[in-house]
Amino acid sequence: MQTILYARVSAADQTIAHQRKQAEAAGFKIDAVVADEGVSGVSTVLAERAQGRRLFDMLRASDVLVVRWVDRLGRNYANVTETIREFMRRGVIVRTVINAMTFDGSTTDPVQMAVRDALIAFMAATAQAQAEATKEAQRAGIDHAKGRDDAYLGRKPSYNRAQFDSVVSMLDMGEAVQAVAKATNLSRGTIYRIRDSRGEAEAALARWGA
Repeated sequence: MQTILYARVSAADQTIAHQRKQAEAAGFKIDAVVADEGVSGVSTVLAERAQGRRLFDMLRASDVLVVRWVDRLGRNYANVTETIREFMRRGVIVRTVINAMTFDGSTTDPVQMAVRDALIAFMAATAQAQAEATKEAQRAGIDHAKGRDDAYLGRKPSYNRAQFDSVVSMLDMGEAVQAVAKATNLSRGTIYRIRDSRGEAEAALARWGA
């Protein structure tokens, strides 16, 4: 049995090392890391990514696939749910760092199966909803900036796109502000501003071209 961490980073300022550090801090003993860099989870499904394809060849029954959260597998509801189910059909256990979720296809209890499948559906739907909300807020910010004659950008955000996405994801998963601040190297004040005015925080990034 092996434990493989799959990491996906879609921007240069995200790091695979950080995702591994989070996994190990959560108690996972990682045997190998498979990672795709510069890949969007919205437009590219797991099976079409260079390293994502390797997972389907590497993983065997009783192996454990670790991901920071299900959005590392993708941002499309139908694809994420089918991907997790395919791994479970192969006997692979899928576990998440955030919220410590475990998706195991070996259970035969109908109630446990129903709860498991409902969680998969909910988390996949949340991943897609987050991606769509981020895209919409970005469009709104760009439109707002373009519509202003003085092209006033406001103060440059103290966070980048990768940090913003991580903050939003962790907050939506119920992480405490202090934990989010530590994980993203941002101040608690910044986390509170993103939490309380997410749309404006996203718009500020868009105005600065992030």
